[in-house]
Amino acid sequence: RTWLDCKNPQKADIFLHLAIKSLETLYSKLTSRTDGSYDSTLSKEDVEKDLLRVLSFQAESALCQGNNAEALTCIQRCKDMLLRLPKDTAYLSLMCYNFGVDTYNMRKFEDSAIWLSQSYDIGKINVKYAPGSEIQAKILRLLATVYLEWDCQRFQEKALNAVNLANKECMSTSGLYLKIRILQTCGASDDDIRAGLNEILEAEAALEECLSTVNLLMSEDREVLAFEFLKRVCQHFEASPDLGTALVLHAELLLQRGKELLAKQKIEDIITDHYTGKQLSPQALTCLHVMLWDKACKYFEARNYPEALQWYNYSLSFFKAGQLDPNLAKLQRNRVSCFLQLKQLEKAKDAVKEAQRSDPDSIFTHFSVYKVAVLENNVERAAEALDAIGLLCKAPVSSEDRLLVSEDAASHLLKLAAQMALENEQQETAMKALESLCESSKDAGLVLSALRCLVRLVLSATEQLTEGMSNGNLDVLLPYLKMERLAALLPDGGERTEHADWFRKIAWNSALYCEKCPDRMRDFFVLSYQLSQLCPPDRGLLTGQKTCLLMAAAASLELCRKSPLSDQQTEELTRVLEQIQTCWEVWKTLKASGNLSVDPTDTLLLLLYEFEARAKLNDPKVETVLEAVLELQNVEPKVLETIAALAMEPPAHFPRLCKKALRVALALHRKQPQADLTRCSKCVHSLIKLSLPSGVSEVEARVLEEVWEYYEEALSMIAASPDDFPEMETLWLLTRAWNTGILLYSLAPYPAAERWCGLAMSFVRHLGSLQQSYGTQMSTLYSKILDRLDRAK
Repeated sequence: RTWLDCKNPQKADIFLHLAIKSLETLYSKLTSRTDGSYDSTLSKEDVEKDLLRVLSFQAESALCQGNNAEALTCIQRCKDMLLRLPKDTAYLSLMCYNFGVDTYNMRKFEDSAIWLSQSYDIGKINVKYAPGSEIQAKILRLLATVYLEWDCQRFQEKALNAVNLANKECMSTSGLYLKIRILQTCGASDDDIRAGLNEILEAEAALEECLSTVNLLMSEDREVLAFEFLKRVCQHFEASPDLGTALVLHAELLLQRGKELLAKQKIEDIITDHYTGKQLSPQALTCLHVMLWDKACKYFEARNYPEALQWYNYSLSFFKAGQLDPNLAKLQRNRVSCFLQLKQLEKAKDAVKEAQRSDPDSIFTHFSVYKVAVLENNVERAAEALDAIGLLCKAPVSSEDRLLVSEDAASHLLKLAAQMALENEQQETAMKALESLCESSKDAGLVLSALRCLVRLVLSATEQLTEGMSNGNLDVLLPYLKMERLAALLPDGGERTEHADWFRKIAWNSALYCEKCPDRMRDFFVLSYQLSQLCPPDRGLLTGQKTCLLMAAAASLELCRKSPLSDQQTEELTRVLEQIQTCWEVWKTLKASGNLSVDPTDTLLLLLYEFEARAKLNDPKVETVLEAVLELQNVEPKVLETIAALAMEPPAHFPRLCKKALRVALALHRKQPQADLTRCSKCVHSLIKLSLPSGVSEVEARVLEEVWEYYEEALSMIAASPDDFPEMETLWLLTRAWNTGILLYSLAPYPAAERWCGLAMSFVRHLGSLQQSYGTQMSTLYSKILDRLDRAK
């Protein structure tokens, strides 16, 4: 037995064979005794019982191995023994029944029919010890089912005989139902089936069984019989509390057969009965709601909104006034959708209020509020609804209903919200919806699409403005392009490059709008550079990176020029140096690729920006930058004048470097075929101003000699082109030389004082229109000074 239970019949056969051999030997010895005592007879019965069990096990083993004939042989031997062992009738009958069930499940209909017939026949051998009429009926019903599924046309008579015999053994609704199945499958006449239906009602079958029979009739296109029988069922169970189930099924079958008007009448009757004492059971009511919503949904999808609304209203009829139910909220939201499609805004608002009362914390309820607000052009109300949806997306699940609202569903709602706002030309609301989507969704692809849409909306709004990109637009746009956010969202592969390049170009173009906003220009150019690092490098991209860094540095320096010295400015200047260093590296990469056409302008700009940043930071390396500039070929004097100005622009203070740049600039000016004396005079002016002592403590012979050289340079320029040298500049030179002489006179070095006063007098004759007014006055003063000097000597 254990080997059989372990599904190893071959092993079991060994022990079964040994058992039979032992039992037969024992039985032979018991039979050979002639005393005929009671004990001897009892022992032989025990052996026969054991032998029957072992034979039945052998039959089971043979069947497991697919040997049906051997199994039948074993069972036949057992049947022969039942005359002596009548009490084992039920055991053997049920074993054959189990064999019939097993072969039926394996779809071996012929074998199953044989075993079920054997089971029934064995049960008839001894009625006293048979399994009972209920079991016999069950065996016959399964036998009828086997014939039905095997080949009903071929075994129609056997199937009907089996089921009729089963119903005689023990009448049951399952047997009557099976009879209807057989009659239908065999194509029996309506009268024959009607007779079977009468039997079901007479047998007092349960309502559920009757309705199953109705569905069976409908499945085989016995529509007339089905509705006829259903009508009789409703009459028969008129007093039953479950009658509503039959009425709902009636309406459902009418809808299935396209009899919509009759179905509506039936539903209206159900509604009337529901409120006049014949209430539907909760289960029947649920089935009816499902049917009504399904019908309404189909009409909504077909854009027949009046019909959809009517079916939803049927469902609404079963809810009591003031009832709080999440399903009622769903129903009201569906009605809102219908009203909005029908342009019935006031009715939609009423339905929304009811939905809010029943389920105020539902995302879908707030979405209905949003839809009404958009159509009303109520921007504030729409924004409140979007805020509520966003908060609910982030809040932990607190109800069973929220379990059905996946993150994807919430994101889909926000996407629809944006689309609806755009369709109604409400750009501000659409942007709010897209922002909520970006904040709540974890779908990187969806968020990227939303960000791109937001950027397009901002740019679209900008194009409509006569003044172009405003500060407000820039402030709105920049957060959408934050590098940390984009880097986390961008996918891998080619799609990553495509998105990064798109956002890079947007940042670049936005930076170009920021001429009056250096801080935003810097941010956009830096962002464009960062995004370009996510793209495959090529010559064009590297060139773009170089330009981005250069422009970002320029914008940062512009900010520093407009702001007072502070820790923040120091950080900004340090960033500028980092950007310049990175720009040099990009430049080297381009140069190494061999595709770089040397652009001295970029090189010069980088050096100028680096000089300015280091000068403002009082970095001693600023002198190295000046040397790098001087090593460049064909440096313009103007560049050196700019460097000179930067060297002394607060907080920078590098007078030595300033003078060095000015001297080179002056030399370059003088080398020109036609020197610009105005520019030359400014250089000399600056050199003298930087060098002349401003107090007693700064008077040194070395310094005076240096300044004297600048004056001689000025005199030589005036002598070469007296008409071109600026007259006011000549006057300034005269005045500063005279003041220097007077300062020296006060300090007692009289020869030096006389020399500087004499230098001042040498400029008088070059004053032009001012010579007459200044000449007389200066001559008189100079004579007095000489007299005083003579006396002092």
